[in-house]
This record gives sequence, structure tokens and C-alpha cells, in this order.
Amino acid sequence: MSKIVIAIDGYSSCGKSTLAKTLAKHLSYAFIDTGAMYRAATLYFMRRGVIDFDSLTEETIENYLNQITIDFRYNETKGFSDAYLNGEYVEDEIRSKAVSNAVSALSQLKAVRTKMVGLQQELGKKKGVVMDGRDIGTVVFPDAELKLFMTADPKVRAIRRFEELQSKGVEMTLEEVMQNLTERDSNDTNRKENPLVQAEDAIVIDNTNITREEQLRIALDLVNERLN
Repeated sequence: MSKIVIAIDGYSSCGKSTLAKTLAKHLSYAFIDTGAMYRAATLYFMRRGVIDFDSLTEETIENYLNQITIDFRYNETKGFSDAYLNGEYVEDEIRSKAVSNAVSALSQLKAVRTKMVGLQQELGKKKGVVMDGRDIGTVVFPDAELKLFMTADPKVRAIRRFEELQSKGVEMTLEEVMQNLTERDSNDTNRKENPLVQAEDAIVIDNTNITREEQLRIALDLVNERLN
């Protein structure tokens, strides 16, 4: 059976990764978490004491980027892949509050986006991938056979994120989570390089009032339409 590229875009904490992971597992496709790639790059910069990304010279940015390798390794216990930065497991560290607060700023830099887009396109060359992010259907894979755009009520998204962080032992108030999401939405939609926009041919899934199972069923039906 032929394989396709599935591009999933949308706002933060809309369940993009959850759907992408589950969908990939059902289809035996590779799951690529592009958000984790930007988070890993952010962690690398932060470990080198970078706080103000706008103060960096283009030469410094390029130098750091050339020292970064990011890959994903399948975790049988979890049922999906973990992120590795230069061979080091960083899946937990890249989900920290510090990285969450900094990732949008780094993601706006042109050199960073160019580097990540190139890596993402290389990973999807053979198709059979589910990739989620902010610009997958518009920039990374504009010719993807299936494009989904996910959204949900901001308050619902904040509560979901808050509960997720609590389950991981991360201490943040609901108000802090809401503020973080609002800032990330603003950065994602207003940034100069590859802003978050809905592709014209993307199908919108608003999961405010539907379960994960219902969401998956909708996506699988759309995949089957494309394959048939």
C-alpha cells in the first residue's frame, strides 16, 4: 500500500502531538515531533548561557546550529519516540518551564527555522510520516496528501496543559499556563518567519468538545479517503 505525508498544524496544547503519535501508531508510520526539535535547539542555546536570543550575531547562531544533531528513538514502553540532542536523551528536560518560556523566541529566528525545516523535509522524503508543528502544511510539506489544522477553546487548552504539567510534577499555576499559551499564540501567529497560518486545503479539527477517540476516528477516516 502506498504511503502519504500527514501534516498536522495548530495552536499550542491542542493535542497535535497526541493525535500525531496515535495516528502514526495505527498506521505504522514514523512520528516526527517538530516542536521537540525546536525545544531541543532551545535547550542547546540555553545550556550555553544564551538568554537574549536577539542579541546573538548570525555567525554565532550558525555556529551553534552546526553543532546540533537531533534524532528520535522509539521507546517501546511509551509506544512513541523520544527526542535526543547530540545523542543525549532530553525528552523530559525540553518540556520544562524554562524551555517552554524560551522556545517561541528562538523559533522566530530565520536561521533556526531554515535549519529545522531542512531536517524535517529530509525526514519526510520517503513518506509514511506524521509530522506536527506550526508550519508543516504551509512550509515544510506544502504538497502533503493530508493536512489537518487543530484548534480548541483557549481556556480548555490551558486546563489540559496545566493538568499535563501537574502529572509530570512541574509546578505552574493555571494563570501562568494561560499567560504562556497566550504569548506563544501571539509569537506563533505574528512572527516574521513562517508564521502559524491555516493552509488553504487543511481540514480543521476543533477538539474542544470531542474525545481523543472521536478525534482519532475523524483523522483515520480522512486518511482512508486519501489512500483510496
